[in-house]
Amino acid sequence: MPEIMIYSDRLPLAGEIIAAAKELDKEVSAVGLNESDAGELAAYGAETIYVLKGESKRPEDYCWTMATVIAKVRPESFLVGATVRGREIGARLAAILGSPLMSEVNRISLAKGALETERTMYGGAAVLTETVGGFAVITISGGKHQSYREEGRSAEIVTVAAEIDTRVTQVRVEPIVRAGADITKAARIVCVGMGFDKKDDLAIARDLAAALGGEVAATRPITEDRKWLPAETYVGISGAVIRPNLYIGLGVSGQIQHTYGIRDAKIVAAVNNNERATIFQAADYAIVGDLYEIAPLLTEMIGRAG
Repeated sequence: MPEIMIYSDRLPLAGEIIAAAKELDKEVSAVGLNESDAGELAAYGAETIYVLKGESKRPEDYCWTMATVIAKVRPESFLVGATVRGREIGARLAAILGSPLMSEVNRISLAKGALETERTMYGGAAVLTETVGGFAVITISGGKHQSYREEGRSAEIVTVAAEIDTRVTQVRVEPIVRAGADITKAARIVCVGMGFDKKDDLAIARDLAAALGGEVAATRPITEDRKWLPAETYVGISGAVIRPNLYIGLGVSGQIQHTYGIRDAKIVAAVNNNERATIFQAADYAIVGDLYEIAPLLTEMIGRAG
């Protein structure tokens, strides 16, 4: 059976990519940087795992060794999680291997035996479908596939001595301080938009989210223009792509850059005082009204229902 090889510096995203490859009825091998990674990758379904043994903690330092493994195994494609580091690794590998690079792919499928990819363009207004004629490095966006983790799965572990690229050295590490929960993992989301008059009013959204047992998210203007909420709460094409069971938009206009980030939500509800708001086109349930009246009523009703 033809093989697909994957790598991601984020193991949950690696699980998503493995699941996507499994849907194509392909054997899946994976690259990991330590034994604990190997155990997780096996649980997600990788049959063969290449553990790169080296002293560097920077995954991008292992690109030449990854390229050597790829050249030896000769998989059909190499799929990389489209994280900040993953994008760099994908670009480096494509340059080293002299292969095509396909970026920010949302879906992969088979068409007449060839790998077919889909990715969005023009801020989500169009979908580009491309067919891969041979080996390619492909970066895969997160939040598009459902991973399946099962403890006890076995896998062949192959240890590879890694040569470190010493041309770049790491001077220091300054971690990003996260100010909120990971909204990509929340089952229920209350999203705030420009319909809110002032920052203190966000308490209305927080109360509703608390009643639902969910998290508060935001549109880009709320996080970047008004700076009312941290950047990691931004939902949209250049922010977080989420797939909650329930999304409620409060005062969200629904521009395509935002709705791209919620189109995999199971249920979309929206409250807006403009009956022509674009968000209603993406909503399963729409309430035309003042969020300052509707949201507290929803919170009260949910509280009564327990």
